[in-house]
Amino acid sequence: MDAGLFGGTFNPLHNGHIGIIKYVKQAFHLQKIFLFPSATPPHKSAIDLAPIQDRLDMVRAGVAELDGFYTSDVELKRKGPSFTIDTINDFKRSPFETISQSPPNFFLLMGSDAFFDITTWKNQELIFKAIPIIVMLRGERTGIAPIASFIDEHISKGYKLNIRQKKFTHEQMQPVHICNVPKIDISSTMIRERVKANRSIKELVPANVENIIKKKDLYK
Repeated sequence: MDAGLFGGTFNPLHNGHIGIIKYVKQAFHLQKIFLFPSATPPHKSAIDLAPIQDRLDMVRAGVAELDGFYTSDVELKRKGPSFTIDTINDFKRSPFETISQSPPNFFLLMGSDAFFDITTWKNQELIFKAIPIIVMLRGERTGIAPIASFIDEHISKGYKLNIRQKKFTHEQMQPVHICNVPKIDISSTMIRERVKANRSIKELVPANVENIIKKKDLYK
């Protein structure tokens, strides 16, 4: 079974997140996608950051009716900053007998912005050894060249690009896949600003997420 791991602050989860990962799930024939909110994101400001339990509840509510999508509290259980390499290892150590007869083949999903920031992440070299990565390019049809240059300069000169498959391969490291996903002009910042201005966020977030924001009076 192939499964995707998709992390983020999800502050809040919105329909852009959902549309993109639904696209990746279909494009890569992933049976499952696990979403995990960052409890203490090391690269994000705490300003306007909703409590982790509220963000977890929003993710859980937002994907509850979507087939093959799961919410994980793995980073909620761990103390200290939420480092991706630790989360990857936690998933690999977790029992998955209730989901599959064998451990999933995991892929790490990330946007291009996060990918270009990966050199600042804890043990980033171990991430490339531990798990294949799917880099999501939002509406960019010629965006592979900058990624190729970045990989060659900052990750490893051993990666080779198969342009037809949109995949970088390496003899000692995991592959890096490129996926051109639909450009959806929705952001968490936009939603928080609309809530502060008492403007509607209907159609921007799942109805269950909107209900939690209103009930908890978030982002005011």
